[in-house]
Amino acid sequence: MIRIFIGFDPREAVAYSVLAHSIRARASVPVTIAPLALSQLSTVLTRERHALQSTDFSFSRFLTPYLSDHAGWSLFMDCDMLMRDDVAKLWDLRDERYAVQVVKHDHKPRETTKFLGAVQTAYAKKNWSSVMLFNNARCGKLTPDYVNTAGGLELHQFKWLESDALIGELPHRWNYLVGYDAPSEDIALAHYTIGGPYFPEYADCPLADEWRAERDAMLYARSPR
Repeated sequence: MIRIFIGFDPREAVAYSVLAHSIRARASVPVTIAPLALSQLSTVLTRERHALQSTDFSFSRFLTPYLSDHAGWSLFMDCDMLMRDDVAKLWDLRDERYAVQVVKHDHKPRETTKFLGAVQTAYAKKNWSSVMLFNNARCGKLTPDYVNTAGGLELHQFKWLESDALIGELPHRWNYLVGYDAPSEDIALAHYTIGGPYFPEYADCPLADEWRAERDAMLYARSPR
């Protein structure tokens, strides 16, 4: 069973649903998918919203090991994504040498704002935390107390680990940045990080038609005869 947590923001509810559908539609093994919705975490995540926080799940993502009882493995991903391959292939990359595994982007955003007018910020390890394969037992520092009080960069730059040597690298295809990365035929997980096609201003972004096709497949229902 693959345990998956997806960041949830009510302003992007359709993005969560389409991503979850795209995962289930291609998975070759059973998966469990849970949204990290703040309405369901009010007794756990109590920190005030930060001015630079662009989504509801900027910090809740780091509760994934805690919500997994710090046991086994779990996968976190942002909601503004589309799965194009079998998630079991990503799951098979688990490596006990590491506490967490990510795609190690060298992401330097060009724009100053992104979707919904959110401020675009640049920092080392940007977007590394948008897909995280957690070895939960080795992420014991990620408790509610810590996540509620740690600084944003402390969390997103993995300073909760003793060493960067504990951060394993995933193939780039598992967090392809739409609109930044060069066109590729080998995209397993597309990440609409600037803004997804469900926002009018990004309706014509790369891979927009593919996202809409997935949405339509999710909405499909066959009439009884």
